Amino acid sequence: MKHILYLLLVLPALLFSQQKVSGSILELQNNKEVSLPFANVFWLNSQVGTVTDIDGNFSIEFSAQYSKLVVSYVGYTTDTITVTNPNTTIRHLLRSKGTLDEVVLTSRIKATSRSYLGAENVINISSAELLKAACCNLSESFETNPSIDVNFADAITGVRQIRLLGLTSPYTVITTENIPSVRGASQAYGLSFIPGTWVESIQITKGAGSVVNSFESIAGQINAELVKPSTDNKIFVNAFGALGGRQELNVHLNTKLTDTWSTGVYLHGNTRDKKNDRNEDGFLDNPLAKQINFMNRWQYANPKTGFVSFISLNYLKDDKQVGQTGFVPNRDRGTTNFWGGEVDTQRAGFTAKLGYVTPSAPYQSIGIQVAGNRHEQNSYFGLREYNIQHDSGYVSGIFNSIIGDSRHTFKTGITAAYDDYKELVLVPELLESPHFDRTEQSLGAFFEYSFDDLENFTMTTGLRVDTHNLLGTFVTPRFHARYTPWNKAALRASFGRGKRSATIFTENQSLFATSRAISITDNGGPIYGLDPEIAWNYGVSFLQGFTVFDRKAELSVDFYRTDFQNQVVVDWEDPNQIRFYNAQNATTANSLQVDLSYAILERLDFRTTYKYYDVQTDYTIGRLAKALTPEHRFFANLSYQTLLYKDAQWKFDATYNWLSSQRLPSTQTNEAPYRLPQSTPSLGTLNTQITKVFSSKFEIYVGAENITDQRQENPILDAQNPFGSNFDTTFVYGPIFGANYYAGLRYKIN
Repeated sequence: MKHILYLLLVLPALLFSQQKVSGSILELQNNKEVSLPFANVFWLNSQVGTVTDIDGNFSIEFSAQYSKLVVSYVGYTTDTITVTNPNTTIRHLLRSKGTLDEVVLTSRIKATSRSYLGAENVINISSAELLKAACCNLSESFETNPSIDVNFADAITGVRQIRLLGLTSPYTVITTENIPSVRGASQAYGLSFIPGTWVESIQITKGAGSVVNSFESIAGQINAELVKPSTDNKIFVNAFGALGGRQELNVHLNTKLTDTWSTGVYLHGNTRDKKNDRNEDGFLDNPLAKQINFMNRWQYANPKTGFVSFISLNYLKDDKQVGQTGFVPNRDRGTTNFWGGEVDTQRAGFTAKLGYVTPSAPYQSIGIQVAGNRHEQNSYFGLREYNIQHDSGYVSGIFNSIIGDSRHTFKTGITAAYDDYKELVLVPELLESPHFDRTEQSLGAFFEYSFDDLENFTMTTGLRVDTHNLLGTFVTPRFHARYTPWNKAALRASFGRGKRSATIFTENQSLFATSRAISITDNGGPIYGLDPEIAWNYGVSFLQGFTVFDRKAELSVDFYRTDFQNQVVVDWEDPNQIRFYNAQNATTANSLQVDLSYAILERLDFRTTYKYYDVQTDYTIGRLAKALTPEHRFFANLSYQTLLYKDAQWKFDATYNWLSSQRLPSTQTNEAPYRLPQSTPSLGTLNTQITKVFSSKFEIYVGAENITDQRQENPILDAQNPFGSNFDTTFVYGPIFGANYYAGLRYKIN
């Protein structure tokens, strides 16, 4: 009897727990109702959900506590259905956000944009932005974008050094299609090895970034998406010339071989053979240079099977000559007749990506990425020689899927990296042990979970564990969240940890163009006797869209802080030497950025930015602001394009940059004639460009860089005595060449 009573009590509960609501979700196509596969179906304010199958059908558990069934799909209006009876079969039609789709189709492509939906703070730079300036390589593509600061690393090599959140480029992971690319031996010149015409778009992620790509990210990530053979122009030609003596030619040739295979050949060449010395200090204002760059891409895409693949092969040869105008390499190398140098680089590599998307479940995919490169640089600067060979390999596998429904997604996978360095540093103070060879090997696993409530809240949290032969085994956590408090707003927060090994010579190659002695404080660390760098990054950002006089506007405010637990300090504060040493809790970097964009008129856009940096480091002589880092920066960009008529139009663009005073490294122990002031003057530069589009196939452009002819006086210390003890080319805070004018053309066949 007791068992019967138990069954009578439990059986209804069991029957109730097995009740389900079933139905189908539909959409309109050509005014006909058809099934909508993979739509989200879930109970409001619960974790119970599912996804419609290939025929648009679903089945979901029912309970008396649930009454509101939410149905959603990207690009469609989210609907809520009241359910009181589980025996009812639901047949519901989701309607497309037609008004929104019309706007997307007819509006102009925004040159720079931010998402209101993603958890990470990402700035997207489109190809339209890259065409606004003389964008000849990736290092020059940030001239019209205020998120990245660009300055010359020294007065002779012409290398542009970038900063994100007040920190130099080694603290930013730079990837090409999410494969690490500019790192190790390529840190100094690598950005100049990616031609601008090869770049389809750029994504700048502020903060720690994703655990998927790397454990090295501290300030953020810069990812360059390259043009695809299947979508790029069949023929594209870009020719460029500047009064400073630089000529450039880019050629793209793409063809579709079959329904699934496409291939493209991309050629880039540039040369500068004109000697310029406008400030008459006896040194070239820009290096003499030649570069040949080749890439062959293969693309495979089969929607029926779900397989997608990219294979890229690339080769580069880049030669630079620097120094005094009278320097002749074959005659003067190794002598004190004239001071000069050469930087010869060869690089060859490949990347391969294979992806599979399950046709019956497109939310589920598997990806494999493989890359290999050899980078060789042979260089000398005066009587100093620096050579490096870097062989690298990278493999990653990633699996994407959902948990229950597409509100809950995850990525998991493994990565393996191999880096073999052979460095030769021939300077007097290191002659006893000039070789700095090492091999780094790492194996890591990661898991990243994302939640999107499809309305106000998005979150991404990730964790990776890596084991490294020199850095040990360590954990890297990352977190990003976005909340929408009201319409057209996004409030974001993030934090994360990064760890990296500093390749001190290649990251600071400008030191070889000085007379400074090199001093490394060996504390028994695994790399150069130094310990790895470890830092935490925290950030908040707010994005608000609004209208003024029926014109769209956006206001964004970002604040990020980076705290270094351990850092390899690069100490320039003694004019007679450069010192490398580890310091714990030595550096804090605070970055504030305020952006305002406004469509003043139809096709007339205005953007302005204010940036504030507070970067402090504890040196052996005390705590100082980071040298050659402006505390304040102001940016403004105005762009206008006429109405497109018969595929023809005019485009106008102007960009103004103002930098506040910057602290100079100390020279107080020098003799009086070779002492510099404690800080630099402020300066402003203006760049302009005009483009005439004649048709969908042909356009020309002319422009001016630094049209106000701002120039730094005496950028080289003791230029008259380059083999003396006071010679230094690293005190660069502004333009050296002055105004530069250029012209170019673009021709394309689709």
